[in-house]
Amino acid sequence: MSRAIQQLGRRLRLGVIGGGPESFIGAIHQSAATMHGEFGVVAGVLSSDPGRALTAAKLVGIPRGYSSPRALFESESQRQDGVDAIAVITPNNSHYDYSMQALAAGFHVMIEKPLTITEKEGIELLRTLRQTGKCGCVAYGYTGYPMVRQARAMVASGVIGEIKMLQSNYVQGHLAELTAGELDGSNWHMNPEQAGPSLILGDIGTHSYHLLSFVTGMTPVQLSADVTNIVAGRTVDDYCAIWLRYGNRARGQLWVTQAAAGGVHGLGFTIYGAKGGLVWQQEQPDELLVRPLDAPAYMLKKGGKGLHPAAERASHLAIGHPEGYREAFANLYLDFASHIVDNISGNSPDPLSLWYPTVSDGVEGIAFIYAALRSRDNGGQWETI
Repeated sequence: MSRAIQQLGRRLRLGVIGGGPESFIGAIHQSAATMHGEFGVVAGVLSSDPGRALTAAKLVGIPRGYSSPRALFESESQRQDGVDAIAVITPNNSHYDYSMQALAAGFHVMIEKPLTITEKEGIELLRTLRQTGKCGCVAYGYTGYPMVRQARAMVASGVIGEIKMLQSNYVQGHLAELTAGELDGSNWHMNPEQAGPSLILGDIGTHSYHLLSFVTGMTPVQLSADVTNIVAGRTVDDYCAIWLRYGNRARGQLWVTQAAAGGVHGLGFTIYGAKGGLVWQQEQPDELLVRPLDAPAYMLKKGGKGLHPAAERASHLAIGHPEGYREAFANLYLDFASHIVDNISGNSPDPLSLWYPTVSDGVEGIAFIYAALRSRDNGGQWETI
């Protein structure tokens, strides 16, 4: 039974803004939110066109469709059975406005990444969240994988010692050629006014950056970046290589692109400390390779023996039964829901439920984007983050 039903006698009620019937990430959010029975999706605005918004809500089975976010906020804030939280799944330039309106209406917020378009917006959003006392999650979905959480727990407990070197690659190939959506202007990701100043940094670069920070508990103090486009005729960034410096003298690297011909997804990390290393690949997410300094390497498996409670909490099927992207995303919603339930009931939260990515993490992601762009614009010079 879900914690929400145990503690509150009902499921939490979720409203969604964006993520219509043809949206990849919209379907992920809705299925992830409901997977463990913590949320029911009861309200939504699934298009910026009022007519299509109402029709789309019916198509996906959302009971209360609204023609606009304002209509949703005004109505749901007055209902006794109104939503508890809002998921903002819209183009990036609207994250700030809709999240601020949701907080003003008294709702918790789940926000797609990148958090906002500007650093100023991100800082103001974080300040407002703290003032309201609401819960806020940013959808860095890869941190929900059980073996990513196992890696974090192993780093924190000192298994591989002080971190010395770390790297994350995120190598996709779906933009190896110019696409119809960027040529005809229909893909908003290719419009900097909607997507932000850098496609590659905002769309997937922040995932790699946050993944390293999540696992190690470390954020770099400086970076040097090469950010550009590789495909001829493209006007937005599709490639970046970034070097990172940490306060303990550790060094890091990010190689991120969506223009690698033949590339599939290619997300992973390699982290080495004074006593060993950890290697994880998202295309084989149930495995974590451990490389001790003075012993043979070994593989940990999701659902296997000897895992940390954080990994066990994020595993829902027996060993040998794969759990993928949708399940990882659902773990964010599971943590988010647990925190909301404790917020409503006045209970102290389970520390493991607080492992979800926060609005503070989102602010760090925006700072990373702008530091990388400053470095790029200054010939790759080292910039403070």
